[in-house]
Amino acid sequence: VQLQASGGGLVQTGDSLRLSCTVSERTFSSYAMGWFRHAPGKEREFLSARRWRDGRTWYNDSVKGRFIISGDNAKNTVYLQMASLRPEDTAVYYCASSPRPGGSSWYSTSAYYDRWGQGTLVTVSS
Repeated sequence: VQLQASGGGLVQTGDSLRLSCTVSERTFSSYAMGWFRHAPGKEREFLSARRWRDGRTWYNDSVKGRFIISGDNAKNTVYLQMASLRPEDTAVYYCASSPRPGGSSWYSTSAYYDRWGQGTLVTVSS
């Protein structure tokens, strides 16, 4: 399974941005997708996750209401729509894939995912 993330860039405070992550071999190799970010000097942070088979989603409370995860199963692509961006959202954003079912608490943990994209940098200027 390979993941290709894209959509990052330099934006201003208050702007919106949509990240995309396309997965190869989704049908047999990916059960759920997650988005994480890693800012300098901080730990990697879970943002959101989505299960392919029914579209169920999970969010970190810190981004709930501003970030929306969605997916296009036909395109093997998951999106992260980000709104009202702030300088503190500046980070490298990663998508990740897990091949197995999990409990609701699993989706927010890095260990649940076994494949990671290369990361896309989002910079929010003040």
